[in-house]
This record gives sequence, C-alpha cells and structure tokens, in this order.
Amino acid sequence: MTEELEQILSQLTQPDNAVIQQATAQLKQAFKDPAIIPALCAVMSGSQNPQVLSCVWVSALVPVSVRLCIRQSAAVMLRLRVKKHWKKISPNDRESLKAVVLQTFMQEAEHTVQHSLSQLCAVMVKHETPDRWPALLQLLNQSTKSSNPHDRQIGLMLLNKVMESNPEPFKPHYCQLLQLFSTVLQDHNNPTALYYCILTLTAITAYTGTEEMNQMRSIIPSLIVALKYLIKADQNQASEAMEVFNELMESEVSIIVPHIADIVRFCLEVGSDTALSDSLRVKALSCIAFLIKLKSKAVLKQKLLNPILQAIFPVLVAAPPPGEQDPEDEEDDSGDGSDNDNPKHCAAQVIIDTMALHMPPEKLFQQLMPLTQACLASENPYQRKGALMCLAVLAEGCADHIRTKMLSSVLQTVCQSLSDSNQVVRSAGLFALGQFSEHLQPEVSKYCTEIMPLLLGYLSSLNQAKVGHVTKAFYALENFMENLGADIEPYLPTLMETMLSALNNTENLKIKELAVSAIGAIANAAKELLVPYFPPVIESLKGFLTATTEEMRSLQTQSLDTLSVLARTIGKDVFSPLAAECVRLGLNLTDTIDDPDLRRCTYSLYSAVSTVSPDCLTPHLTAITTVMLLALKSNEGITAHLEEDKTFVLLDDDDDDDNEGEKDVDDFLEDDTETDVHDVAGFSVENAYIDEKEDACDALGEIAFSTGVAFQPFLESSFQQVYEMRDFPHEDVRRAAFGAMGQFCRAQHQVWKENPTEANHQALLKLLDVVLPCFVETVRKEHERQVVMGVLETMNSVIKSCKEEVFKNPSRLKEISYVIRDVLKKKTVCQGGGGGDEADDEEQQAEYDAMLQEFAGEGIPLLASSVPADNFAPFLNDLLPLIMSKAKSSCTVADRSFSVGTIGEILHALVSVSGGRGVAGRLSNRLLPVLVAGVRDSDPEVRNNSVFGLGCLAQAAGPIIVSDFPMMLSVFSNMLTKESDLRVIDNLCAALCRMIMSNVDAVPLEQVVPALVARLPLKEDMEENKTVFSCLAMLYTNSPALIVKLMKPIVAASSHVLGNKSVDTETQNTLAMLMKEFAQHHSADFQAAVTSLPGEQKAKLSAAISAS
Repeated sequence: MTEELEQILSQLTQPDNAVIQQATAQLKQAFKDPAIIPALCAVMSGSQNPQVLSCVWVSALVPVSVRLCIRQSAAVMLRLRVKKHWKKISPNDRESLKAVVLQTFMQEAEHTVQHSLSQLCAVMVKHETPDRWPALLQLLNQSTKSSNPHDRQIGLMLLNKVMESNPEPFKPHYCQLLQLFSTVLQDHNNPTALYYCILTLTAITAYTGTEEMNQMRSIIPSLIVALKYLIKADQNQASEAMEVFNELMESEVSIIVPHIADIVRFCLEVGSDTALSDSLRVKALSCIAFLIKLKSKAVLKQKLLNPILQAIFPVLVAAPPPGEQDPEDEEDDSGDGSDNDNPKHCAAQVIIDTMALHMPPEKLFQQLMPLTQACLASENPYQRKGALMCLAVLAEGCADHIRTKMLSSVLQTVCQSLSDSNQVVRSAGLFALGQFSEHLQPEVSKYCTEIMPLLLGYLSSLNQAKVGHVTKAFYALENFMENLGADIEPYLPTLMETMLSALNNTENLKIKELAVSAIGAIANAAKELLVPYFPPVIESLKGFLTATTEEMRSLQTQSLDTLSVLARTIGKDVFSPLAAECVRLGLNLTDTIDDPDLRRCTYSLYSAVSTVSPDCLTPHLTAITTVMLLALKSNEGITAHLEEDKTFVLLDDDDDDDNEGEKDVDDFLEDDTETDVHDVAGFSVENAYIDEKEDACDALGEIAFSTGVAFQPFLESSFQQVYEMRDFPHEDVRRAAFGAMGQFCRAQHQVWKENPTEANHQALLKLLDVVLPCFVETVRKEHERQVVMGVLETMNSVIKSCKEEVFKNPSRLKEISYVIRDVLKKKTVCQGGGGGDEADDEEQQAEYDAMLQEFAGEGIPLLASSVPADNFAPFLNDLLPLIMSKAKSSCTVADRSFSVGTIGEILHALVSVSGGRGVAGRLSNRLLPVLVAGVRDSDPEVRNNSVFGLGCLAQAAGPIIVSDFPMMLSVFSNMLTKESDLRVIDNLCAALCRMIMSNVDAVPLEQVVPALVARLPLKEDMEENKTVFSCLAMLYTNSPALIVKLMKPIVAASSHVLGNKSVDTETQNTLAMLMKEFAQHHSADFQAAVTSLPGEQKAKLSAAISAS
C-alpha cells in the first residue's frame, strides 16, 4: 500500500486537474483501509532519500521538491487522522507511530517537514500524556542538551510545539525546563534556539505555580539579553518573542516587578531605535503601555516616568521621511483618518493616554508639561503637532485636572493652532479640540461664544476636495456642538443651512455622510429647536436609506444613526407619526443587505423608537429579537490564526464511520481542519462584529424596558443569550451584556408593578438571584476597570428601580455592602487586588481610579433608601469612615466633593425610611464636623454638597439634633452674606427650608424667612424648588401672617417657576394652589403683587391659577 500511496500523493502535486481529481478519488478509497496508518508512516519516513523509496519510478522521476511535499503531506494527513480518530487506531499502530514519528523527526533534514512532524507530535501529546510516552521525554532531553547546535534547535522546536499543545501535563517538569531555558538563553549564537525557547517560556507562564516563581524571576535578565541578540538575527521572530512580557504581566506580574526598570529600559531602546522595523518598535512601546496599565505605581516609585517621556517624545514628534507625509496627514478621498495613523505615533500616544488613565495627574503633568510646552514653541511643525496630540490624549484620563486647573490656557493654545501656517498642525489642533469637547464638559461649553464662530469660519474656508482635513474639522465641530444644549440656538440657522446644502448639492458621498452625522450632533444639543428643519432632513435621510447601491452603505449607516438621535431628541409628537415607517425601513435594510455595521445601526434605531412609540415595535418584536440574538450567537468575523498561518474553518466533528476517510481527505485538500484552542495562535475579531454584539445587548435591554409586557415572550431567550456574553473576550461586549442584564431586571420589575401576580413576582426574584451575584463577583474579579464601572452603575440602577425586592434574599445586603467596601478599600482585581507589593496610602490617584470608587459610593445612599435603617446601620458604620476619609483638605476637589455629596445623599435617604431618624441622630456627632468644614471649602461644589448635607441632617435627625440648630443657623447666616455662587445660594435656601420643616419651633422664622425669600427665585438648582415651595406652603398653613407679609417677593418668585419646564409637575401644582389661596383670601395684596410684574409673568400666573 505504501507504493500506491506515494504514487497518489505524487499525482496530487501535478498541475493537471484531471490527474488531481483521479488521485483524490483513489486517496478517499485508500483512507478506508485500516492499513493507512502504517502506510502513511512508511511514506513519511521512507520518502527521505531515493534509495529507500519503495518504487523505482519515484526515485528516478520525482524531483526533490515533490518528494519533500509527499513526506510533508503524509505528516499532515497523519496529524488529521490522529486528531480525530486516535481512539480508533489500534494499540500496535499507536506504538509504532510513536516510535516512527520520533525517529523520522531526528533523521529529517528539511525544516518544513520537521515543522509538520513537530505538529504531529503536538497532537499526539494531547492523547498520550508525557508519562505514557517516555521516548518523547528522552528525545527532548537529549536533543535540547546536545552539543550540536542544529540538534538543539530542532529539539527546542519540538519542545515548543508539544508544550504549546498541552502545557499542563508537563507541570512536574517545569523546574527542570526552567533550568534548561536558563542555559539556552545564554546560547546567543543560536537565534533559532533562543526563539523557540522564549516561545515555550511564554506558553508555560500562565501555568506556573509559586515553586517556579523564583526561577522565573532569575531568568528575566538573561531573557532581555537574549532578545537583544534575537533582534539582530530576525526582527519578526523577536517581535513575536516579545509577547513573553505581556504574558508575564498578565499571568504573574509579580515575577517582573523586581525587573521593571530593566524591562522598561530595554523596551525604550527598541522603541527609540529608528533602524528597527515599525512592528518591532510598536511591540516594544505597547509593552510599556501595558506595564503602566498594570503597575503604574511601581513605574512612578522607580522614577521611570521621566525616562519614558524623554524616550517617547522624539517618537511622538518625529517628522516623516523627506518628501513623504504621515498616513494620518495624507489627503485621500476616503477621509478616514482614524484608520491609517502612523503606528509609532499611535504607540507613543497610547503610552501617554495610558499614563493619563492610570497615574495621578499632578505627578504626570509635572514631568510632561515642560516637554509639551517646548514642542509647542518649536519652529518644527511636527513638534507642534506632536505636542497638540499629546494634549488631546490627556483629556480623557485627566479631565478634572485640566478642567479645574488649566482649561483656559490649553484651549487658547488649541484655538491658536487652528490658524497655524502648517496643515498638519491645524489637523492636530482640530483633533485636540474634539477630544476636549468630548471629555472636558461642562466647562468647555462655556467658551461657546469664542469657539463656535472660530469653527464655523474655519469650516467655511476649507477646500471640500481635501476630504481628509474636512473630516477632522467636522469631528471638532460635532463634538463641540453636541453638548451645547440651548446655547446652540444662535448658530442653528448657519449650521443647518451648511448641512442641508451639503446634503442636497454636493456629489461627494463622504461630505454628505459628515453632514448627516453633524445633524445628529446638532439634534443632541438643539432638541425641539430643530423642529423647523425636520421635514427636509427626514426627506434626505429617507432617500439615502432606500438606495440599494454598495457605495451608499457608509452613508446609510450614518443616516440610521442620525435617525436614532432624532427619535430621542426631536419630541414625541413630531417623531411618533414616523415611528412605524422607521421600523419597516430598518427591517427592509437588514433583509436585503448583510452588513454588521448596518444591522448594528438598525438595533439602535429600534431602541430609540421604543422610547418614543413602543407600540410600533410590538408587531415586529419576533423579527427584531431573532436578528439580534443571531448576532450574539454568531462567530462571524472571528478568525482563528493557526500555526501554519492559514485560516482554517472551525468544523464540527460529526462525521460517521462510513465516510470518515473521505472527510479526512476533504479536510486535507481544503485545509479545513477542525481546530481547538491549543492549535490557535490567537483570535482576531473584526471590530464591526464586536460593535454589533455590543449594540445588540444595549438595544435588547432598552427595548425590553420600553415595551414592557409585550417583551415578556422574548425575555427568557434574550436573557440567556445575553448572559452568555458576560465572559466574551472583548470588554465592551461584556460591559453591554451586564447593562442589558440590569435592564431585564428593571423591565421585569415594571411588569410586576403593572400586573402584580405571584408568577410575575417570582420571575423577578429569580432574575435578581441570578443577576446580582453575577454583578458582585464581576466587580471583585473582572480585570478591566471600565467593565467594573459599568457593572456598578447598572447595579445601582437595579437597586434604585427594584428597591426592597433586591433585598428579599437575606444575604444580599451584606454581599453588596461588602463589595462596595472592597472597592473603597481598593481590594478588587481591577484596582490591583490589594497585592502586597505596593502598599498604597497615597491620597493621589488616577482620576479613573477615583471615579470607580465614586460609582461604588453612589450605591450607599441607594442601599440606605431600600431597607429599614436599623438593618443597614452596621454596614453603614463600616462604610462611612471610608467615605469621610476623602473629605480631608489634602484630598482632591473631586474626592472632597464626592465625600460630602455621598454623606448628604445618605442622610437624604434616611429621611424616608423606617428607623432613619434614630440612625441619623446617632451619626450626627461624626458627620456634623465634616459637613461644617465642607461649608468653608474653597471649591463651590464642595460647599454646595456640604450645605445640602447639613440640610438633610437637620431633616433626617430632626429633634435629636435641635441643640445644634443655633450653630447651623449661624453658619448659614454667615454664608448668605458672603456666598456668590448661585447654586450654593439655591442650596442654602433649601437647607433652611429643610430645617424649618423638620422642626419649625427651633428656627427664628421672623429673621430666617425674609432672608430666604429675598434669595428667590432659585437660579440653578431647579430641583430644590420642590423643597422651597413645600416649606412656604407649610408656613402659610402654620403662620399665614408671616407669609402674607412677604407676598410680593413670593409671587414674583412664583411667576418664574410656574410654566418652567425644569420644574416638576408636583411642585407646579403646590405653587398654583398657594397662589389660588392668596387670590381667594388676600385678594388686594395679591393683586398689588401681580400688578407690579412684567406682562409675560402676569400671563403665566393667571394661566397656572385658572388651570389648577
């Protein structure tokens, strides 16, 4: 059979389809013969030299390259056979195969065949663990220690393949292996050996235990030296080998902590060396970014911040080669500047971005700003560009620091850059302005009158053919406009004229797409103000969405996005008539076009429509949920990278015995082998498919909540599929899945509230019993900080909606309180897990670390409002010191504001729960000093929150703290004379009202009420109108004479509140009733008060009174 098989395999290499087809049929037949295994072994080992070939014609006629192909094909076929049918191979054949493969491996001279043989061994090791294959261990031991460099190379290659295939069974040998690696890493003249040694070290890192730690640590210096030699020999192999650092950091960061300085220096050398390849330099720079993300405190402690900045700044500001442009500055027709950035610039920016996200801003800016300022002042445009890109990427992680300490100066710098003589600088300025607009809200919007005219002027001066640059200008304009709110009004006519003109007149589809996107941003700010422009906008969008040509795809995607924004912003009355048509448009598009981006945008559209007109969605819920659940289940867009660098399709192994031979041949011919994780060098997922999964989760959650009982038939299947996504590799999908799980709980709670059956109640409790433990565990164990923030935010919204239902399970209060405590103590995995190597008593921390703690802290008042106060008191006693410690004057403004704000919200919650008064009273001695100190703070937000907290303390504790009222009144009286911040004054009025309502006899009304009324109407904190007018209505009942005396200012203030959209209906009704009382019982005084008002206010008053 061997002879026949060689002939068939030889024919498969012929350039003749008829010959290949005939050979394929023969091969399928041969595979049905049990003797196929010994025959393949014979071909694999015997086709090595013509003398031992089993038939003379092959040796005479077949060239060496074909003989090599025959041997390799036999090895690959054996691998397929072993992988799928090991159990069906007879014990004798297995043993002879084990012997032959090792013998052939050592005799083989061709690297490609050796590689295939090593992969065959790797597959066999999965079935025959090392202890059942002693000859393999012996061969590995001999070859890797051989004095012959070539033997060492191939021994290490074989070791690498079998270890990557199945690392765990080799654990007993790890210490011995690490000793071997220690020796091999000194073999600097054998780069191939170094390469395989480092890859094998990478493969076992995740499986090492504490006993190997010290050995691993001691290898690191040799590893760095070995990588330097490997770089000289083969940069591609070196780039791959450098993955070892990421693996060490991810699996066992404590191994590298003692060597952080050496690793950083090495990576900086590689990243800065312009003679090396881009991919290698980028790899080195991304290692540094990853290290900063995981161990920023160690980087700071070892004084590595300055060396890193000194090394990466030249990379960031490097000019392109003469006569060329950086990819991000080229003017192409696509204008998609974001997809083709210079990889080295990107890697340097990522390092600065990571620093901003993971280091205290004070420490970072101290070192970074001198470098940035020097570049901004440079004559070299690329230095100016680099400095602006640096400022841009700082905005997200250091937003508070920039907003509060340097906003005016950096904005001035960026705005000046828009008139720079060089376009690369102007482009960077536009990017920076877009980043500032996104991350530095609300302060940046206060510069509206300077920035809007500048941007509009800039846009109008551009040459539309330079699509790349126009795209950047639109990016800045969009991000700035989006958050302006009603301040956009003066610019609306110009903006909409520009955008509608682009939709109707330009031929360039990219410009149309930019205009459609900008209309979405305008709608986010303008809301109902956009109604006059709505008809022409909708006509254009409909035209784009009914087109069928491929080049319209990107424009259609953007049109769907903008349609979703309009649905949410333009007003229910205007959009509802279009809702049903929008849903049909979306369904028609996804029926006819298979595009993940387009599908994703239809999900967002359905989601937006559900908030405006849920009934329009109900008839289509089956179709809509089916598409979304398929998107979540789908593996589309996920590619497995295999060792042979071919993309194999992942097939199910469900072939039966009758055709298994044929199946193996088909797999071999098509390279469609089934694979598993150990064959896979990694997975890559196209971003569009990730975004689709993320948006499907978001949309399912919102649609479930908006459509309520209509979604019930789909709730269980949707929940199950979304729950599966909680472990998805990409963090954005995980975060969206947790968000949707929270929405499903809120949706079920709403359904139960509307239809309080036992079945609905049990369904809610069952859902909460799955979701909340999952949230708690994720907060503790998830690595990505953003996901944990998302989970805490979602958990807070579930507690806020479902209140006491969350705590029907007796252990739940303790679990959630303890996980909040762990976040406040920085004990979760994403906060560094309380690892002992970095005791952290420093008050300075990265802004995002503080933000994570704020999300946890926001849960405390929600717990307080959901359970009887005495049940929560023991947990509150544990949590309060952690909150109060952030009120110290040495803490940041954000921390102080968070601390006193949280205390205020806790007290506010205690007002309305059983036992709240007693608990507030017991806490008053601890909380009063903190809040009184906060009232004297230099920052208005801290003062504001402290005043709110004092008012809530008075309201919650009532008579228990009556002895402190004189001191509190004195503090407030003092403030009223000095305070200039309008929001603080509003809250002072509300706090005085809370004191009056809590204990009217303890407040000298004759002095306090006139002073309070003189500060009305409230200017900024409209929510507190409820507190103020409830108090005045109560006083009118208790002490009418006092209120009648103040009727004129009260009526004047009321005229600003009645009909004000920012004030809730309940407050408006309270106020209208009070005015009615005045009109009926004190008509002369009331008329006199009304007469002195301007006409518009008079009309509002009379309309409100007649309506009540």
